Parts: sequence; structure tokens; C-alpha cells
Amino acid sequence: MASGTGAGAVGAPRPINRPAITACIILAVIMQALDTTIANVALPYMQGSVSASADQINWVLTSYIVAAAIMTPPSGFLANRFGRQRVLMVAIVGFVVASVLCGLAQSLTQIVAFRLMQGFFGAALVPIAQAILLDIYEPEERGSAMALFGVSVMVGPVLGPVIGGWLTDNMSWRWVFYINVPIGIVAFAGISVFLRETKTASQAKLDWLGFGSLSLFIAALQVFLDRGAQLDWFSSFEILVEATVCVSALYIFLVHTFTADKSFVNPKLFLDRNFSVGMLFIFIVGVTYLASLALLTPYLQTLMGYPVVTAGLVMGPRGLGTMVCMFAVGRMIGKVDIRMLLMTGLLLTAWAMYDMTGWTPNVSQTTIAVTGFIQGAGLGFLFVPLTTVTFATLAPAQRGDAAGLYNLSRNVGSSVGISVVSYLLTRNVQVNHATIGVHVTATNRMFENPAIHHALSPWTAAGRAGLDQVIQQQSAIISYIDDFKLMMILSLAAIPLVLLLRSAAAPAEGDHAMVME
Repeated sequence: MASGTGAGAVGAPRPINRPAITACIILAVIMQALDTTIANVALPYMQGSVSASADQINWVLTSYIVAAAIMTPPSGFLANRFGRQRVLMVAIVGFVVASVLCGLAQSLTQIVAFRLMQGFFGAALVPIAQAILLDIYEPEERGSAMALFGVSVMVGPVLGPVIGGWLTDNMSWRWVFYINVPIGIVAFAGISVFLRETKTASQAKLDWLGFGSLSLFIAALQVFLDRGAQLDWFSSFEILVEATVCVSALYIFLVHTFTADKSFVNPKLFLDRNFSVGMLFIFIVGVTYLASLALLTPYLQTLMGYPVVTAGLVMGPRGLGTMVCMFAVGRMIGKVDIRMLLMTGLLLTAWAMYDMTGWTPNVSQTTIAVTGFIQGAGLGFLFVPLTTVTFATLAPAQRGDAAGLYNLSRNVGSSVGISVVSYLLTRNVQVNHATIGVHVTATNRMFENPAIHHALSPWTAAGRAGLDQVIQQQSAIISYIDDFKLMMILSLAAIPLVLLLRSAAAPAEGDHAMVME
């Protein structure tokens, strides 16, 4: 921006047109957040279009997650080095171009490569947007600002399956990527007009060893988790190599971080207790939130036979619960102890998971909607106060780097959670199938029932096929219950973390950087 414009803003009590800046930033974040799940429902259509196997098509999802996770931490450096406005505009353009290329892709290699590109450019949108909102709002207004930000980040994955299902059914799977074009154009235009550039640090340098080792660790971890179940874990040489690379990269990263003069990640950030606890907390939130979505979609479509659009609509109250409670909690910040809000959120999440452990394919749509609303409400009680308290005791100069690490923890938690629950689901289905099958013998007296004998006779091929289908369904139901129970336990286990958080005194007036310098 011209220096004259910047000088005109000096001394202004507030940035120019905060509502417009907030709207454009939120729009960019929604665009990025939608793409975490919007492609899920279109995977079967993509699979046929690019002639990929079921295992191969999953790289469409994991490539995006890995790329976003890798490029999230350096977003603070990029903003300091080149300016927030410039980085945001480049990120939006790159994301939109990558989206168009994904829609035009004709092979699996092309679509995975363009999804990597999408993740690389989209990674900077969330942490920079969060840092801008924290800076342009006064301390007493940040609760409401984080509520808006939280809605855009967390409701996007809920709306993704609904929008993706509708676009796939009525147009083509390619439109789940093309939809980013109009959103990106509006966000780009608004940011270029309303957001002024921040001061840049031309002397800033990137710690390539720290960045490279962290990137290698994240990539190796994701490939290890994705491929492990397919290759029988450590019985495979490939998995041994990936595990070795993962552990070695983590070791190099940690040693370098705590011994180098200027490392990629500032270790002093972790001396702040709220930030350290918040990093672990948001990791758990990422695991329980997106992992439960990854389980619920196939549960509704496969076990209950819901069409993809219907499944998305039934899951809609989850997003409604999140939005309602985020705005309500945003107004409670500063009036109610944050630790009480966080504990309420964890208990609501655990309650919803407990209710889901009693589900069968006969569960009513009302029960699904109510339980989803409760779980969404739990997230609403968690996200806003957790974000507020995590950054409350950090100096303004540390917020950019801290936001990158915070969102990295959420992304890694989401990817790890999805991989782990998916593996446990597949494994437990096999174990339960074998356990139940032991009790299904020709001498079982249940076959004396004429109706059962006619439909599920073990003496005919059709009967045995029917029996196997029934056993498979029962095994899947039990396996889903086990996964829901695991997430319930994880939510309850996080409650002691609340006690480690401390309330921060209100920052002194002017103790927050203004983005409109």
C-alpha cells in the first residue's frame, strides 16, 4: 500500500472498515475449511473417472491434509517477511488456481498433485486470518471475533458433505472444486481493497533445517498411518522405512529447536503454560471432531442406507449447535471462568459420544439430529474459549508463529484421528466377524425357526451369503460403538487439562498490534 495511506491511518483508534475485513477473511477461511471434507462424498465418482483403486483414491484426501499441515507453521514467517496482505492474496489466488486444476484433472497423478498444491496455498489462510482478527479487535471483543472465526473453521467440514453431495448428484464431482472460484474472487477483491499491508521484516530468514525436518516428520507420519493398515504394519519393509524416517526427522527437529540460536519454532513459546496446554487441547479437539465426522458419514450411508444428501442434512444440526454456542460463548468470555466453559464443552462432547455408543441402524433421524446438536454445542463451548485462553498470555509479536503451530496441532490431530479410527474400525470388523462367526454353526437351535431357516440356511449358498452379510453388519455396528466409546474416553481424559490453564489478566491498553498499520 502507498505510504500516504498508511500515514493517514496513524493515530486512528480503530482499523478502517473492520466488518468488511472480517467478512472477507471469514470467506477465505470458509473456502479452505470446506475443502477438508467436500471431496469425501465425491471419491467414488472420482475413482471411476481416473481409474483408481479404493486405496489409491484416498490420497486425494491425505495429500491435501499433509500439504496443509506442512505449510501451516511457516505462515508466520511468510507474513513477517512479505506482509500479511500480500501472503493472503497469493494464497487465495494459488488456492483457486489449484482448485480449477483439480476439476480439470484427468488422472490420479494429476489430481493428487493439484490437491498437494491446494494444501500448500490454503495452509496460510487460517493462521494468518486468526492473527489478523486477534489484532484488529480490542481484548474485550476478541471472544466474539473468535466465535466468528471458529464458525468458519469448524462448520466448513460439516457443510462440506452436504454441498459436495448436492453438487456431485446434480452436476459433477468436478464442481466440488470449481465452487471455490467465485468464493475466492470475492475474498481476493475484498482483501485487496480493505486490508492494508503490515510492516515487513526484510532481514527475516527461514530456518530450513527446522522446517525441513518438521515437514519430513509430518509427511512420514501421515504415510505411515495411511499405509500401515494396508501393509500389516511392521511386517512390511516400507512401513519400517517410514517409521524410521518419521522418528529420525522428529529427533533432528527437537534437537535443532532446543539448541539452535534461531530455530524454525521458537521454543520459548512453550514456556507459556496456556499455550502448551492449548496445543495439546486443540490436538484432542481435532481428533474427536473430524474423526467422528469421518465415522458418521459411512455409518449413515452404508449401515443405514441414507442417500448422500440425506446423510448430510441429518448431520446439519451438528453445525447449527456449533454456531449457536460459539456466538453465545463469545459473549460469555470475560464474564464466566473460561475453565468452566471448557469443562462444559468436554462433558457435552463426552455425553454425545456416550449416546452414540447405543446406536443401531434403527436409530431415528430425530435422535441423530439431537445427538449431533449436542456434540456441535460441545465444540462451540470448546473452540472459542480455548483459542482465547491459548493466546491470552502471549506477546503480540508471538501471535503469528503461535497461530501457525496452533493450527498445525489441530490439523495433525484431525489427520491422526481419522487414520486411527479408520484403522480400528477395519481391524475390529474383522475381529468381531471372526468372534461372532464361531457361534454360527449348523447345530445352532435358532435355525429351527422356519423363517430363519428359510432365509439364512447354512446348508445353501444363498443362506450362507445372507448369514455372512448379517454377521458383517453386526460386526460393523460393534466396531463403530467401540470407536465412539474411545472418543468418549478421550474427551473425559482431557478434563484434567482444564485445571492446568490459568486466567490471564486483561492486557494493557494498546498491547495488541494493529493490522492496519
